[in-house]
Amino acid sequence: MLTHHRKPVCLSLVSTNLPVWSTVETSATLYQKDKERFHLLLTEPSIGEWEPSAKKPAPGDDQTTVTPRLLWLEISPYRVIMTMQGNGKLSYRHLWERGIYGLSRYWLHSESLSGSGQLRLRNFTRSLTLEGRVLPEHLRLEYELWSEKVELGSYILNLEIHH
Repeated sequence: MLTHHRKPVCLSLVSTNLPVWSTVETSATLYQKDKERFHLLLTEPSIGEWEPSAKKPAPGDDQTTVTPRLLWLEISPYRVIMTMQGNGKLSYRHLWERGIYGLSRYWLHSESLSGSGQLRLRNFTRSLTLEGRVLPEHLRLEYELWSEKVELGSYILNLEIHH
């Protein structure tokens, strides 16, 4: 049976060789699929300068339309899959598995039919650590991102699940 728990989380991404750093602190829903597999679902905030701010409402219209971006992590001690979807402009999916080259895909969506595209990169997972007795408490991923033979940086993804 699928069980779920609402938990405060802190998700951070840091590059060890580039000026990239991002942290999200929010509540997430943790679903237990079986003894070692979990799904974590949270809403990701918008990317500051990358996305236009919400349009000002027309006179008499006090509603703005903001589509939440859902971040979904599939977690096990052996593999992590992270998918972001929901804002209509950008989506991504990463697959990390210790010691292998995984796939990172980014989809850029446009209003025109010919304006959508996909970017495929490779990632090499140097380290994947999942800690916690019954439920996961800490996930740490160390990986490299590659485009063909060019390294695009080394990264650490850190997830703290508070109980």
